[in-house]
Amino acid sequence: MEWDGGQVYRSEQRLVAQAAESEWSMWRRRFVELVLHFRSGAASFVYRDQLVRNVNAGHRALYVELEDLQAFDEELSDALRDSPGEVLAQMEAAAAEVVIRLRIGDGTETVAAEPQPQSRVDAASIQVCILSQEHPHPIRELQAAQLDRLTRVAGIVTAASKVRAKARLVTLMCRHCGHRRVMQASAGFGGFAVPRACERASEAQCPLDPYMVLADESRFADWQTVKLQELPEAVPTGEVPRSLLLTLDRHLVDQVTPGERISAVGIFSTYAGYAARSGSGARAVVAGADALVAAVRAPYLRVVGVRPAEDRRDRHPTFTPEEEEEMARFSRLPHLYETLARSMAPELWGLDDPKRAILCQLFGGSRKHLPDGMRLRGDINVLLLGDPSTAKSQLLKFTERVAPVSVYTSGKGSSGAGLTASVIRDAASGEFHLEGGAMVLADGGVVCIDEFDKMRVADRVAIHEAMEQQTISIAKAGITTVLNSRAAVLAAANPLFGSFDDARGAAEQIDFASTILSRFDLIFVIKDVRDDERDRTIAQHVLALHQRVNRLRLQSSPGGSLDDASDAFTPTDAVLAGAASTGASMLNADGLVPLDKLRRYIAYVRRHCAPRLSPEAAELLRTAYVHIRQDVRSAADDAPVPVPITVRQLESMVRLTEALAKMRLSSTATAADAEEALRLFRVATIAASRSGAVPAGALEGGLSSEFLLEVQAAEASIRRRLTIGALLSEQRLLQDLARHHLSTAAIHKALQVMLGRHEVEWRRQRTALYRVR
Repeated sequence: MEWDGGQVYRSEQRLVAQAAESEWSMWRRRFVELVLHFRSGAASFVYRDQLVRNVNAGHRALYVELEDLQAFDEELSDALRDSPGEVLAQMEAAAAEVVIRLRIGDGTETVAAEPQPQSRVDAASIQVCILSQEHPHPIRELQAAQLDRLTRVAGIVTAASKVRAKARLVTLMCRHCGHRRVMQASAGFGGFAVPRACERASEAQCPLDPYMVLADESRFADWQTVKLQELPEAVPTGEVPRSLLLTLDRHLVDQVTPGERISAVGIFSTYAGYAARSGSGARAVVAGADALVAAVRAPYLRVVGVRPAEDRRDRHPTFTPEEEEEMARFSRLPHLYETLARSMAPELWGLDDPKRAILCQLFGGSRKHLPDGMRLRGDINVLLLGDPSTAKSQLLKFTERVAPVSVYTSGKGSSGAGLTASVIRDAASGEFHLEGGAMVLADGGVVCIDEFDKMRVADRVAIHEAMEQQTISIAKAGITTVLNSRAAVLAAANPLFGSFDDARGAAEQIDFASTILSRFDLIFVIKDVRDDERDRTIAQHVLALHQRVNRLRLQSSPGGSLDDASDAFTPTDAVLAGAASTGASMLNADGLVPLDKLRRYIAYVRRHCAPRLSPEAAELLRTAYVHIRQDVRSAADDAPVPVPITVRQLESMVRLTEALAKMRLSSTATAADAEEALRLFRVATIAASRSGAVPAGALEGGLSSEFLLEVQAAEASIRRRLTIGALLSEQRLLQDLARHHLSTAAIHKALQVMLGRHEVEWRRQRTALYRVR
């Protein structure tokens, strides 16, 4: 026997490539079976019919629920989660093969059993979009372990770029020999590397870098980037919201707008980032950090499926049947309106009518679309105008927590662009894109604006359109568009001089233009009334609240116990009897609705109920509006009215009436709802428009209207006698004013008021007065 010594024979088996091709063929075959044979219950073929319908309509996309894929083929679902890029490519090829086999577009839908050539499959490209109802992964918890895996995130779109064309298949041609080569570009931020040597370099002796791109023969697809920010309710207190860059392509572009809440399914990936590409970011940290720049990459999500966060077409409803039944029982609870009102910020004593108004604001009226395309807003805007330390900010904070969608901001730290929208230049591409402000991000919810009076006038003017038309029109840097801002506004402000002055009229103390005041449905004037009995009640409530918190803390501590002191919140007998009769389980031991259940009930009602006015309610509102206009017109003859009464206020009463009907899940607003809406309107806006003419606080203190007029006349005389910057002794001032037949009591009261407003101040050991302003 002879051996071939020193010789080695090698056979190229391509076992790894063949195994991969075999696995890809298996995934393709299994997805073809899903499209052709999957049924949902007794329904027809879900994805087969969807594919036929979409392709015939010119929409070459197939939307697949991940849960359906999991139920039909668990192995294929697991493979998609672990290797989404490779498996998704095979699924799209399989969908294109199904289109050819079904002969869609030819008028026939007979299934061809034979496999199709790859060229025909490539020509009939179909985009497979993956949707899911899994719990979204928090953006701030995305880490390296999720790289190259399928994940689902949720958030608010804050910016969206223009749609651009991105190459998918690039045709290259050698400048020397004319050889052509087609290369595939990676998805997302990926690209392709141009070969430095021609494939025929050995034959034609082509130089290095011979290829040039033939754009006319290349294939492109629509491509867009989107900036997604964490949901406000998911951001920990004191933390800055995190953002994630998203890329969308083909049929997914232009599906989202800034301010919209979405959930996106995609492949968590990384890209070089602007700093690494430009060399100006990470290299500036330390010298010679090229290795660091190459190693550190920015994360992004290559989106393969997107839908609004609350999609009514969702087959997995947000509310379970048990929850819907519980809420239906709760809507029939006796004294429901009072129970809900008592559940609004129960730690705050009093403020019953402002709480009821905010409750109506949370439920909102019914949006209406007229035949000519005009929209009538259903959101209710409320302004709380009051003295310091009257719990206005606490009401705003509670509203932010209880509203399903909310954004809290302060007027002093907010600009017009921050409230509406701004145009930002992208540092990497130089292009302009939109970033939505607070009112855009709160679309479908409530915007809470504290310190509303501290805003600049120009910034308040910027939200006029957003408050009434509920849109924001942008025409900047070549971008002309309209954004939705369907949000209610809850604002809190102080009067012009810090606190209300009973000796002044309301028009002098409300420093807002009528254009902004008319856009508020309800305006509450909240005064810190000096009354001994009221002060004792408030002090008792505050102390009881602190004692209750201390008792609960003692009870939760090791070895702690709860004493027998009475609780600060006691449910009424009517509420407890109603809860027992209806079997409602949404009330706690205090007879109040917990915060989380109240939020869920508000979200459920806003989605499922849109009441309309009954004829009796409409007639009642019509008559009341005419009478209110007559009364205000008569009052305007004596003193200026700071809050105008226009047709907008009639629409405000309609929205309040509808909101009251919404609370009990009624489809019709009754006359009783209209009466309560009119009562709220009278104690709020009408009272605000008349406050100061004959102040209730002044009358309670024993001051007559004649004396108040004398005080106002004394103020005018003091201003004429004592110019700004002048100094005059008190004795000389009293002598001069006495010649105008003004009483000493009125003069002293006027001086007291002006000293409180810092218009004048004492000098020379309180013997002389100096005019400050």
